[in-house]
Amino acid sequence: MPFTRLATATTPTCHIGLGLAAIGRPGYINLGRDEDLGEDRSVQTLHTRTHELLDAAYAQGVRYFDAARSYGRSEEFLADWLKKRTDIDDVVVGSKWGYTYTADWTTDADKHEVKDHSLVAYERQLAESEALLGDRLDLYQIHSVTPESPALTDKELHARLAEAARGGLTVGFSTSGPAQADAIRAALAVEVDGEPLFRTVQSTYNALETSAGPALAEAHDAGLTVIVKEGMANGRLAAGNAPGALRTVAEETGLGPDAVALAVVLRQPWAGVVLSGAATTAHLASNLHAPAVDLTEAHMSHLATLAESPQSYWARRGELPWH
Repeated sequence: MPFTRLATATTPTCHIGLGLAAIGRPGYINLGRDEDLGEDRSVQTLHTRTHELLDAAYAQGVRYFDAARSYGRSEEFLADWLKKRTDIDDVVVGSKWGYTYTADWTTDADKHEVKDHSLVAYERQLAESEALLGDRLDLYQIHSVTPESPALTDKELHARLAEAARGGLTVGFSTSGPAQADAIRAALAVEVDGEPLFRTVQSTYNALETSAGPALAEAHDAGLTVIVKEGMANGRLAAGNAPGALRTVAEETGLGPDAVALAVVLRQPWAGVVLSGAATTAHLASNLHAPAVDLTEAHMSHLATLAESPQSYWARRGELPWH
């Protein structure tokens, strides 16, 4: 698996990845994004910002970069950076298929992305991803699997994914929604020729949404690399919106609420890579303090009081506006 490259990394930040959801397109649901990005969200401006973030992340030890077909031009921006940085050969590049970006570089589209987990969508989007990233694409994930997703039962799709895996591409899946745990366990049961199909899982887990934890532990025990997304709960755990318990622990540890929020995830023994979704280099630098946060058992108990029911959490997330 490509993530074995991280096993020899010496910096603590190798376990933090950079997700490009917030900077590969002009509109996204993260709170505070208007202030982070400002009014100029042209293709060139976000291209430049993405490269600045990738440079800063790599310089500080980050070695996993995460994109998706639906993240606007994220794959294109990442591919351009990789071509520019020919000296870099030790990163892991992941992307996702299953959603098509439909906002046409606007922030007020009726639909920003359309979901399709069919074999036809996979073949089309894999060709698009490979045209941009070529052999730098290490990991290809089904985007936002839910228990009812046809991707969990489509045997022809499974066969094609297994074929890609035999060719050297690592196959994984991501999850979303209040039934993440069910989706994870269903995916763990998918086999082709008696062998597990998926080698990675990417799920939402943070101080507010902890319901996938036991299933992610099972995935880790089964040998999958666990990638955690939305550790900042789309900005709900950032400084300007941090709940009282998080602010209290941040004051006691001397680091920012964002670093504490990510440290909670890093503390989980099954967490392989935790994504930062930073849109500015300043926020990225603050996020990368997470490995230095010294959380006591008392801190963890205090932060555990923040957990919401998955139904409440995902209902709130669904109400976040696209900025």
